[in-house]
Amino acid sequence: MRLRRGTAIAASVAVFLGLAAIPAAAEDPKLAAFTQQQVSWAPCEAGPPPPGFPPEEWEKLWAGLECATLTVPMDYRNPDDGRLSIAVSRRKAKNPAKRQGVLLLNPGGPGGDGLLMPNHLAGEAIADSFDLIGFDPRGVGRSTQLRCEVGHWEPRRTRPTDDQFPAIAAAKLSQEQACQRAGGGLRPFISTANTARDMDVIRAALGEKKINYLGFSYGTYLGAVYGSLFPRNLNRSVLDSSMHPDWLYYEQSKQQSVAAKQNFDAWAAWVAERDKTYHLGTSVAQVTAALDALGKQLAVTPVPWPEHPEYVKIDRNVFDMILGFETVYRPGWALTTELILKIKAAVGGTLPADAAKALAALTKYGIPETFNGVFPTVTCEADWPADLNVYYEQMRIFRERYPYGRGAEAAEPTECTFRSFTPPERITNLKRNGYPTGLVIQAEFDPATQYDGGPAMAAKLNHNLISVADEGAHGLYGRNDCATKKINEYLIDGVLPGSRVTCPGAPRPDGPALQSSRSLEERALELIKSQKLDRGF
Repeated sequence: MRLRRGTAIAASVAVFLGLAAIPAAAEDPKLAAFTQQQVSWAPCEAGPPPPGFPPEEWEKLWAGLECATLTVPMDYRNPDDGRLSIAVSRRKAKNPAKRQGVLLLNPGGPGGDGLLMPNHLAGEAIADSFDLIGFDPRGVGRSTQLRCEVGHWEPRRTRPTDDQFPAIAAAKLSQEQACQRAGGGLRPFISTANTARDMDVIRAALGEKKINYLGFSYGTYLGAVYGSLFPRNLNRSVLDSSMHPDWLYYEQSKQQSVAAKQNFDAWAAWVAERDKTYHLGTSVAQVTAALDALGKQLAVTPVPWPEHPEYVKIDRNVFDMILGFETVYRPGWALTTELILKIKAAVGGTLPADAAKALAALTKYGIPETFNGVFPTVTCEADWPADLNVYYEQMRIFRERYPYGRGAEAAEPTECTFRSFTPPERITNLKRNGYPTGLVIQAEFDPATQYDGGPAMAAKLNHNLISVADEGAHGLYGRNDCATKKINEYLIDGVLPGSRVTCPGAPRPDGPALQSSRSLEERALELIKSQKLDRGF
């Protein structure tokens, strides 16, 4: 589950119309038109690049990738009631002699587009042995899109006051009404279970008896649902940075701010050990107090952000977000601390241009947000509290205890509080019965899917767990050498690691680098490259 810079809640949907009894796609004669369709591969067309993306670089991202379009039922209960398009991509195994079938990929979200994932992972060892298959899930990207009208949006607040609560709730109601106006006919059928059914149509259309699977973030839950619905069709599976199976979805959201506070405290302890350099305090409590005082200053006197009109000012909200999001990556702690000192020195003036460029680069490659209609639809497949007072009480707690990163925003009501459609089926009962033991990978300080989700998912499915200690990354395959090696051994050779294994995370900086000859921007870009923060998932 991506960070959406916008009491576990895990209830079944109230109305159940029998979809859980839908047979596997290949066994249902009503689905033959979908499972037996011919796949016509052709080189992917890059299309227009995103705003600000160099066209020549955009073209390179698509090089060597094949694309095709499949059709699936909108409603699997009634396949004749309408069809959706699913965009699929493929990068063939580099070594045909070693080919072991297909590996389906999903980047998370809900709402992440996955067509480019085969190229993102083309340099990894799995590209030799598998046809890498990406796809845009229903509602997303080049598949049939779920579009929502734009409702009213309130400014993001990490520490909202009580008198701001009603306006926040009213904005979420407005957004739900806007999404329902534009996508009401499609929304009930945009769900995790239906995306898993689409994956099985992809499998059948490709002529594969089984798929292998690698999913990140929300893609871990999608993979678990696929294995629960189609256990005979799944071979090896890797769930990287797992959602908690019992936190669908309000508690999962709140835990992002809990994880932000955990990362902040770990960073603050590192800073306190270097007080002779940074002068922010000799304990976590002193560092926290110093930055709280700075935050209060910024609430009164925000620091302008030069040369970047999209960033109007650094006020307390932005500062809270910086303290939450930019203390995640251990190798960047020294750079983050220097940037905070630059902000401190700029109160009453202007942030130096080099510091602004470094902050802009880091925030550009943070955990991506989802703005299409899929996120506020799929996350509504589970029930949310209907009583606004539940949210208001949680927001009071979070603005005091967990104010960094998303802060109290993570405990706000969402569109799902005011859900205007009835999901046609209950949440899938996760189980592993009929497919091999898989892997769950989890970082100790994961900022988006808090660490507890990994052990919980591994226990739910009886999978093996790889924990990465003292690591704040979200998405570890290809980023952490130890975890990547073990994942490759499993996917390529079928060799499982121990039932519980720990890998070391990326190292913390040895010490301050205040006298570095490189600019802050250069160091920020180097960090992005070294941590592969620009990989797209």
